[in-house]
Amino acid sequence: MVNAIIKLPYPENEPVYDYVAGSREAEKLSEELAGQSKNPLEIPLIIGGKEVKTGILGELHSPHNHGLLLGTYHKATKETIAAAIDSAMTARKKWMNMPWQSRAAIFLKAADLLATKYRPILNAATMLGQSKTAQQAEIDSACELIDFFRFNVHYMRKIYSIQPEHNNEHVWNYVEYRPLEGFVFALSPFNFTSIGGNLPTAPAVMGNVVVWKPASAAVLSNYYIMRLLKEAGMPDGVINFVPGDGAQVGDPVIDSRHFAGVHFTGSTGTFNSLWLRIAENIKKNTYKVYPRIVGETGGKDFLFAHRDCNIKAMSEALFCGAFEYQGQKCSATSRAYIPRSIWPQVSGLLKDRCSRAKLGDTSDLSVFMGAVIDEKAFKKIVSYIELAKASLGEYRIISGASYDSSKGWFIEPTIIETTNPKSRLMEEEIFGPVLTVYVYDDDKLDETLELLDSTSPFALTGSIFANDRGVIERLTAALCETAGNFYINDKSTGAVVGQQPFGGARASGTNDKAGSELNLMRWVSMRSIKENFSPPEV
Repeated sequence: MVNAIIKLPYPENEPVYDYVAGSREAEKLSEELAGQSKNPLEIPLIIGGKEVKTGILGELHSPHNHGLLLGTYHKATKETIAAAIDSAMTARKKWMNMPWQSRAAIFLKAADLLATKYRPILNAATMLGQSKTAQQAEIDSACELIDFFRFNVHYMRKIYSIQPEHNNEHVWNYVEYRPLEGFVFALSPFNFTSIGGNLPTAPAVMGNVVVWKPASAAVLSNYYIMRLLKEAGMPDGVINFVPGDGAQVGDPVIDSRHFAGVHFTGSTGTFNSLWLRIAENIKKNTYKVYPRIVGETGGKDFLFAHRDCNIKAMSEALFCGAFEYQGQKCSATSRAYIPRSIWPQVSGLLKDRCSRAKLGDTSDLSVFMGAVIDEKAFKKIVSYIELAKASLGEYRIISGASYDSSKGWFIEPTIIETTNPKSRLMEEEIFGPVLTVYVYDDDKLDETLELLDSTSPFALTGSIFANDRGVIERLTAALCETAGNFYINDKSTGAVVGQQPFGGARASGTNDKAGSELNLMRWVSMRSIKENFSPPEV
């Protein structure tokens, strides 16, 4: 029994390593890259803490080197999904009744392990398996995931501290924050290892048990997260790791009577399908509780420039926001609105920046861009580039538009100018290194703002560039519903846990703000308790 009101360490954002050539961290990372490249893994399911092998295998190849086999992974079956649900429900009572400070200790230890022993391991797996550069892996699989672990523990304590302020005479009021009655389904994407780690652990911090399906392209890095959590002291069955094909995993999970919520990041189409299936099951009285549905989905993120902006700063933000991690961030800038008066200078700066961007194997720490994630993504992105080439009356290639799949799924950073602000390349999510620019007349500011607002169904991130404060206020007000994360004189990417809670609205998701206590509140069910010390008598 702990008779103490425990104060947690106050979280600070994890410092980012630079991986300068010859530095100790660069040497350790290079050693880990070499080791993982030479030693492919056989990755099992993990159910109730035990390794489960189904014999139905998928292969893990590096996106920038088709010939490099990183490992194989066993795919979940209907039977193993049932076992994962049973395991979660068996672990539930003990986990939900564990003192909150003991749960906190697990995630604080996980953060420390990731900041030290597991840092090169997770970064190397992300670089090899998801084709991130050292810098992009560092800010994702190391720093952001460490931040999620530390800040979520802080937010848990903060939530538990929210209590009624008023009590009538002879009465004591308080609130309990119970985990959901059932299990949570975590469905994570390929593009951020940190999201892969946060989707199952955010509900778990709050006492929930989880069935976790990682993206097939991120199984390698996500498996190492499971090993990390085990070493940090996570009890068996709290999080069950079930890689596999989408519907084969998702359908039996969502059809379970014990399904209590989904924590999702992925495409809008997939999220819509999940929501529809949940609705159909509610109609059938399948569930014991109404499931919580939390999702971050697609985006068609923008940069809007005013003629009085800092042109060099805006151009750099546009380039980095569009092309870091090959444009595969949910928040990547994929459409821009540039005044005609400054476009010649901006296009020149962008072309110069593109010409100096080095593509290649991300094990080379000097590379700026790797490959896109797989063949399906490559073909989709290329189809948009070819559409632009075939429609020269509507589009003009400014830079790039070349691609090569002989060794890896490589696409050059591509900039396309369009005369049609409602064109497909301005409206549809491409999720690759393609930036489409609409050049607007300086005297049509309001009309162009309306075009921006009405062109795409998404509302995830966006940025504006201007110097005049009155203009900034005008743009901010006009675009108030276009983005859940809005940046003034900065790129549209790079949200930091604890600083910019992340999420969008419209077709971009439920805006439940990962990296804040608002997200964790979705994983609890409150019980309000009143105790009367002097009840009236007959």
